[in-house]
Amino acid sequence: MDDQEPGLQLVHLLRGLTVEFDLFAAEFANTNRLHPTDLRALIHLLDAARAGTVATPGWLGEQLGLNSASTTGLVDRLEKAGHVRRVRDTQDRRRVLLAVEEQAVALGWSFFGPLITELVTAMRSFSDAELDTVRRFLLAMTEVVLATRLAPNVGSATSQE
Repeated sequence: MDDQEPGLQLVHLLRGLTVEFDLFAAEFANTNRLHPTDLRALIHLLDAARAGTVATPGWLGEQLGLNSASTTGLVDRLEKAGHVRRVRDTQDRRRVLLAVEEQAVALGWSFFGPLITELVTAMRSFSDAELDTVRRFLLAMTEVVLATRLAPNVGSATSQE
């Protein structure tokens, strides 16, 4: 592919932004003695709460691509650290729900809040129409990455005949 291809240039910009976000998140995780998977779990749980999605250990394991034993260990770590709590579902007492503790939310905002504020401030220089285009673009790119990641044989070597 030609390096001057506009789409490829955007892919490189997205990759650069992703790397910067990852480095920022790694600093938070390291500072707060969290494994990167612990941080991803907290993000999934916070996103689920915002979306009104019921978060169970099974759901969390699916989001992270973890087996049941690994998910249990993860939730145990997060619970022991005071970041999440297990709550019995009032509709089905056999089901366990996961909730992020307020202190974990406060901890996250204390670290990520200034960055989020700066990002939102920078976005104010764009029109609503431009932001709508960026939103559509990011949603489409996320769909492509997700579909590719979940496709069978991702990462395996393919032979050409």
